[in-house]
Amino acid sequence: MAREYEPVVGQWYENVDENESFRVLSVDEDAELIEIEYLDGDIEEIDLETWREIDLDKIEEPEGWSASHEENKEEEEDEDLDEDWDEDEEEDDDDDDDDDEDEDEDWDEEEEENDRY
Repeated sequence: MAREYEPVVGQWYENVDENESFRVLSVDEDAELIEIEYLDGDIEEIDLETWREIDLDKIEEPEGWSASHEENKEEEEDEDLDEDWDEDEEEDDDDDDDDDEDEDEDWDEEEEENDRY
């Protein structure tokens, strides 16, 4: 008989029969779906009925756990922000160069006018 645990987001469990560890990523109560992530990074959705049939033990987060769905997502977002910032900075540098050239041209024209007098 399966031990009944309510799925808790972020909690780690072990499927005793399959000897697999996973954590709960999300619980959709309306659709009765639970999204889980295994140690190898695979993500699966199971229905609430299947959840209740699994013989589960609550466990601590496994040692060395580093592959995380949420952390990877956040890192990708941070990298995108960094790239956008770098592109903006490069565009600003290009604009500054153009301004410098315009100022040089203006100065040369003024100098030529002064030379004529």
